[in-house]
Amino acid sequence: MTNPERSQKIVKPSADTLAQAARTAGKSGLPPVHLWNPPDCGDIDIRIARDGTWFYLGTPIGRPALVRLFSTILRRDADRYVLVTPVEKVGIVVEDAPFVAVDFTVQGGGRDQIVTFETNVGDLSDAGGEHPLRFDLDSLTREPSPYIHIRGGLEALIDRKSFYRLVNLCVNQRFENTEWFGIWSGGKFFPICPSNELP
Repeated sequence: MTNPERSQKIVKPSADTLAQAARTAGKSGLPPVHLWNPPDCGDIDIRIARDGTWFYLGTPIGRPALVRLFSTILRRDADRYVLVTPVEKVGIVVEDAPFVAVDFTVQGGGRDQIVTFETNVGDLSDAGGEHPLRFDLDSLTREPSPYIHIRGGLEALIDRKSFYRLVNLCVNQRFENTEWFGIWSGGKFFPICPSNELP
């Protein structure tokens, strides 16, 4: 006699089935991935490189619309990135951050300025309380890796050209009893490095 529980084998979805589920779930904006708790189907061979390129089975995904679609069902669960639909969840590899901030615009100036970042998949985020900036300093080179929070624990690595432009907007500011070099956006000051460590 067959055990019915054993016969219900979890089938790992393909990229095509994930894309179809994402299209269905996202017809009225970003899908509510934070509300879904489907079965875990293991991992799928999808990787997001540090430069924001998505790979499937080792080959770059050349269709920007498909990458955008997958990005809408991306979620971070603890230390794991997953693509999630109402009926299935699969883990993927993310080399650094899942998105790359490729450009930004600025409104206003000084403490009142708002810096709006655009990602490689078309998300727009105003740096501030809901979308904080973060700067990781390399312990040896002291070179910063800049990030902005996009949504649901997902960040974008700010690309080099945008970061160099961002530096031109930075000021020295007293912050937590120390002079810091950093940037204002959305009424918040985001420190990059102590002023006395500037070259």
